[in-house]
Amino acid sequence: MKKILLALFIIGVTAMQSFAQSRGRNNGIFSIGFEAGLPTGDAHHLFGSVLGASLKYELPIERSTWFTISGGYNSFQPKGVYSDFGGPAINAIPLKVGVKYYFDRNFFAEGQIGAAFYTGRASGTAFAYSPGIGYSFREGFEIGLRYEGWSKDGTLGQAGLRLAYRFK
Repeated sequence: MKKILLALFIIGVTAMQSFAQSRGRNNGIFSIGFEAGLPTGDAHHLFGSVLGASLKYELPIERSTWFTISGGYNSFQPKGVYSDFGGPAINAIPLKVGVKYYFDRNFFAEGQIGAAFYTGRASGTAFAYSPGIGYSFREGFEIGLRYEGWSKDGTLGQAGLRLAYRFK
């Protein structure tokens, strides 16, 4: 897993450097967002919600295609009887790279892959993937819906919503 993460990091840095040099200046967009989600699959029996925050950087590859790199923090919050008996939240730091494609000036589809690093009581690293769709407003705001899965001895998944502000 560490070799995969190192390879993703090297590919991301190389891509950003080559795009910046070929364009003469950086036309990237940085965003910060709030994330909320509902656990899916077997996770919804133990967890009631997912809360988090994220940072994302987008770099144009072509007119409607952008390279993305993102990092954040997500916490699966226990619910009901599980939380009454001290069931822990599952916290992780997902780091992902991907591609964002704009169908027009505002609507987009996005796919990302990477790793989720568990923190707290949970430990280890999981393979992370997240396909999604969204809409970017001219005023700098963005809303996106996605499925995100973390696979390690099974999958911990969520249907998520990201509300973000994009700095141009």
